[in-house]
Amino acid sequence: MGVMAYPLRYALADLALALSRVAENAEEVRSTAARAAADMVGDGAGVQLLGDDGRYDALTYHHVDDEVAPAFSRLLDRVGELPDDDFSTSLAASRRPVVLAGEDGEPLTELPRPRHEAYVDTGVPAPVVHAAVLCPVIVDNTYAGYLVLTRATPGAVYSPAEVELARDVAGELSLALSGARAMERLRASEERYRRVLETIPEGVLQLDDDGVATYANEPIGVVLGMPRAQLVGVSLRGFLDKHGQAELTRRLAECKAGRSTVGATKLMRADGSQRSVRMSMMPLEDEHGRRNGVLCMVTDTTDHIDAKGLKRQLDHLRRLDSMGQLIGGISHDFNNLMTVVAGSADMIATTTAEGTPQHQMAKDILDAVGTGRTLTHQLLAFGRTEGNRPEIIPIPDLLTDVQSLFSRTLGERIGLDLAFSPDVWPVRAERGPLEQALVNLAANARDAMLHGGMLRVAATNEVVEPGQLAEGAPAGRIVHMVIQDTGVGMSDETRRRALEPFFTTRPTAAGLGLATTAGIVQGIGGHIALESQPRMGTTVHLYLPAAEERTTPAVDRRLTPAVIGRVLIVEDQPEVAQLVQRLIEPAGYEITVATDALTAVTQVAAGAHPDLLITDVVMPTMTGPELAAALRTHHPDLPVLYMSGYTAASLGPQLHLDANSMLLEKPFTRSTLLGAILSLCGPQPARDNT
Repeated sequence: MGVMAYPLRYALADLALALSRVAENAEEVRSTAARAAADMVGDGAGVQLLGDDGRYDALTYHHVDDEVAPAFSRLLDRVGELPDDDFSTSLAASRRPVVLAGEDGEPLTELPRPRHEAYVDTGVPAPVVHAAVLCPVIVDNTYAGYLVLTRATPGAVYSPAEVELARDVAGELSLALSGARAMERLRASEERYRRVLETIPEGVLQLDDDGVATYANEPIGVVLGMPRAQLVGVSLRGFLDKHGQAELTRRLAECKAGRSTVGATKLMRADGSQRSVRMSMMPLEDEHGRRNGVLCMVTDTTDHIDAKGLKRQLDHLRRLDSMGQLIGGISHDFNNLMTVVAGSADMIATTTAEGTPQHQMAKDILDAVGTGRTLTHQLLAFGRTEGNRPEIIPIPDLLTDVQSLFSRTLGERIGLDLAFSPDVWPVRAERGPLEQALVNLAANARDAMLHGGMLRVAATNEVVEPGQLAEGAPAGRIVHMVIQDTGVGMSDETRRRALEPFFTTRPTAAGLGLATTAGIVQGIGGHIALESQPRMGTTVHLYLPAAEERTTPAVDRRLTPAVIGRVLIVEDQPEVAQLVQRLIEPAGYEITVATDALTAVTQVAAGAHPDLLITDVVMPTMTGPELAAALRTHHPDLPVLYMSGYTAASLGPQLHLDANSMLLEKPFTRSTLLGAILSLCGPQPARDNT
């Protein structure tokens, strides 16, 4: 019988670490688990897993007495057999250990098809087994084989504690195999990411803080007229004129400050010709939140800046939208895989002491997952420009928040005056685009005040009668924002055309600032109007529909937390469902798992009464919100914790969170998952063991 040399949790943590080190070698995984079971429980242990053909692969067996190990291995090996015997069927169905012991000191005769014939004509007597334990190995919520432990001493038995320890070893083996499969899928997903960057039609550069390329894809080489291999180490400044170089310096500074920029410029190709391009730049960060260069996406717009090019531009935008959907789907799958990796590493970290090599390795894995999480969020932001949720925005808060953006945009020679009352009505809009619209107006004002000046921004409440403003303008309760500069002003002709796409009075700009602002304002049902005269400055009027003020007070779930004990997990990815169960099971919750929404609906309709639903948002037959609505017809107050590989912004209108629901973005760890449950529902109830 094996003896634990130090506390069980450390032994299991050591086993988990050992399995993670050999995760890419299936034979080593089996051997490590079998050896650990033999040493920790005794006397002999073997791992018999199913192969890709559905039949058992060769048994991997270890015994504390090396001399008898081959004999027991020949006896118990079921290589090539189907899992159709009673033991396999029971293990797959119940997922509980099977414990066997001989009666009155007699050896067992009921092991799964013992191969005594292996000893026929050998002259060597077959070994006997007096006690055995068979523990199922479950991988991705599917039966994958079993761990068998044997003792040959007459009258031997396995105690309940030893059976539980054997089950824990089988659980670590299951987790290691799940993690190995997840890592394999993770590598495939990373390869898909690389292919996306190499196959999209847009040019992509990764720049350092000085504008020197550290990565270039094939299309950017076509735009610049140079092989991609020659672009690495070359500064983007060499492809810009003096104005473009100054603009690049400004944009790099914006990215250094953590802000993304979009604008038009002209690039000089290696052959001396020029191309009009749209350049999007966003800051990159490493897993520790430190700046790690700039991602630059270059779209060649030369063929689009004419009337015939408008249709081609529409097709181009559709391709970008498709690319955004592709990146979103891959990010969702990628985050599911990282959830399994992060959860497994977190379990190792929480069962090892700080300062130990095992704990540090687990933290390193979690740091790597953080890098992957940052990558997926960057790609979602890079591939999609829509999907942010409209929200109720208090105008005083908005103007206070953008004040620093205004100041940075205007520079030191231009003063800023903000005037608004704290009772200005709120508006309903997407915060990011609305901030972008205001900053665009500030940038235009700055360019009109080359020798300094003053920018005044005011916001007031107005009630506008129908037809009082221009045709199509809103009526009723309106927030009137005024942005006034003291710049050079515009002629009547320029003012009339200022909101047209692609119209500009600058030789090196695309003129999209005011057009973009107009599109954002009109997108929320608002109206924009311009007043300007040469040498008298420009005044921009924004008329934004006021949002209906909320009269229902927000529910503070912390004041009246629900106390839960029964948890229903619904997740169409079996490995994620299994991981979530393992993460919260030690907290004492009663857990039911369903891998499709219809099964969950059937269970609840039949009388099941969960205290909490944990569900994925995007599933094949029914979305998470649809499932929650269906279950709430039976239990109206059911709390719902949504999980998703998409970010909250990219889910957009697919997900509406009420006061009794929350969203947890993947990947997550045990602490963040349990923290979300506690925040939503309160503590798990104390058990009455009387």
